[in-house]
Amino acid sequence: MFELITPSIVAPLALLVALALDGAWGEPPARWHPVVGIGRYLSFMGQRIAPPATPTVAAAAAAFALRAFLLGALAWCLGASAMVALAFALVSAMAAWPWWLQAVVLGVLLKPLLAWRMLRDEVRAVEAALGTSLQAGRERLSWLVSRDTSALSAQQVRESAIESLAENLNDSVVAPLFWFAIAGLPGAALYRFANTADAMWGYRGERHGRDWTWAGKWAARADDVLSWLPARLTGVLLGLLGAAPRLRALPAQARRTPSPNSGWPMAAMALALDVRLSKPGVYELHGDGHLAQSGDTAQALQLAGRVVRVLALAALVWAAFFWKAFV
Repeated sequence: MFELITPSIVAPLALLVALALDGAWGEPPARWHPVVGIGRYLSFMGQRIAPPATPTVAAAAAAFALRAFLLGALAWCLGASAMVALAFALVSAMAAWPWWLQAVVLGVLLKPLLAWRMLRDEVRAVEAALGTSLQAGRERLSWLVSRDTSALSAQQVRESAIESLAENLNDSVVAPLFWFAIAGLPGAALYRFANTADAMWGYRGERHGRDWTWAGKWAARADDVLSWLPARLTGVLLGLLGAAPRLRALPAQARRTPSPNSGWPMAAMALALDVRLSKPGVYELHGDGHLAQSGDTAQALQLAGRVVRVLALAALVWAAFFWKAFV
């Protein structure tokens, strides 16, 4: 349906515009950022769908489970539908514009739905802070991950930053662009909503005083479905660009994590760097690898950057394929 509204050449050119804008300026101001708006909606609805995590509610958990699940699913569907409808309306409004103007404006609209520069800068900042002190490294890592960082060792801080880089390379770059290539701006908007909802709602048990066991289940499963193929694509790209001799080990290593998706980019990064990545008591990836050093963070960033450049090259090839039809 996307290509019925816009010429085929618009999508790859818009992707290139979005990547160029991300590299040059990073994130737009919060007041214009759609993800900030998504977060506000999810925060507002979250207070209404997730029951308080109190002993009284816990004692009647079965009675609350179905209600919380249905409310969570309904709130997710309402928000996702609004995002898709808005994106489709914006694309439809540009249908009569020249193809080159569509590409520029569509790229501007796509940019906030991906975030490579911010991810790169945050991972660099963790390593720089860790060079100052362990406490500084822990505090900076807390900007990047949702887990408690107060008791992490320097080794664990570095491993967490590399893991987050790999996982968010999929969530913040590859997956939004994958769904943009499949379904245009509505597809990228749907994925960004789903991924943000999972980050805010997709928890088991208590978070911020509320029980998300059932209220966030729909959001978690929706993100699993939409991330399934992009996560494996991210893992394969990382493997091909950095760990081709060890690529056969990727599926087995990826299955070591509880998540059906995050293990793929994280395991691929561990194999590519020949480094061990772990979360104590939860998983260990590439246990034969060496302990992460400061240089490994820099190598991880270089490898992730190569993946982004490959995506840009793919967009160029895609655009070149349709070029003669529109000039």
